[in-house]
Amino acid sequence: MVRTLDTTSRTIGELGHRVEMITPDRFSRIPNPLYPEIPLALPWPHRIDKLIRTFRPDCIHIATEGPIGHMMRRYCRKKGWNFTTSYHTKFPEYLQTLAGVPISWSVRVLRWFHNGSSAVMVSTASLEAELRSRGITAPIRRWSRGVDLTQFHPRTNSRNSEPFPILLYVGRVSFEKGLEDFLKIPAPGIKRVVGDGPARADLERRYPEVQFLGYKKGSELTAEYQNADLFVFPSRTDTFGIVIIEAMACGLPVAAFPVTGPVDLITRPELGAVDDDLSNAIDRALKTGIREVCVDEAKRYTWERCTEQFLKNLVPLKSEKTVHS
Repeated sequence: MVRTLDTTSRTIGELGHRVEMITPDRFSRIPNPLYPEIPLALPWPHRIDKLIRTFRPDCIHIATEGPIGHMMRRYCRKKGWNFTTSYHTKFPEYLQTLAGVPISWSVRVLRWFHNGSSAVMVSTASLEAELRSRGITAPIRRWSRGVDLTQFHPRTNSRNSEPFPILLYVGRVSFEKGLEDFLKIPAPGIKRVVGDGPARADLERRYPEVQFLGYKKGSELTAEYQNADLFVFPSRTDTFGIVIIEAMACGLPVAAFPVTGPVDLITRPELGAVDDDLSNAIDRALKTGIREVCVDEAKRYTWERCTEQFLKNLVPLKSEKTVHS
């Protein structure tokens, strides 16, 4: 989500628009009891009011349902302003996994939050269907994701000499990402994990045969994609999975569960496979994936197109499209 917001904001600026992002680093913060690595902001109404008055926006977009998002929603409703929201993270599923909070409780808050907006932006058709099934009645508009094709591209030289297939995971090493569903599978080949997070020490201890490579970026990250044979995406709680299209751009087919994100991106056998049995998905993807087809598919996802969608979805602060609920 952070990458999407940062890249979209930068691209909007390059198009000549002014962008102001109200982020947690503008406020006091406290540790998140469920996720210590991600602090909770403590926004104050007067600070929000000052920032808004100084910038004088034409449109307001609320990116998350966190403390700042709730404070901004309240501010806009009090002013009678329109605003748009977006749904990036499956908070109901995250809260159930991390704290045992019933999904039905979180869905009530989710429904209240987004139904007060003039439009909700989502990345895929399956996510739109999911929100509709959960009672979201506000207009839903598509806001896809992009990949930097200058960084992520197929290798131009021969691969390393590993005799077995290399199965790669890239992302946060945390329990809600479902990483253990991948690590425990007796799949053929070498398993590599790129990334870091609160679950790394525990998983590294219990799966000593897995290569934990830590956090990588730039050319080092690209090289890991390029040297692998298959990308495995075990998360059941992501809404898109930018790493999927990064992997495809480097020529990697993908194996995943049939959930929001993967079902929208892995649409034919040449791109990989989705299956409730991740082991079956891996076996099928290794057999049917075609690197060239994956690369061509990834070219459909550009940040320029993503930004154009976002700009078209915005609603002026005052118009006839106000949603009241």
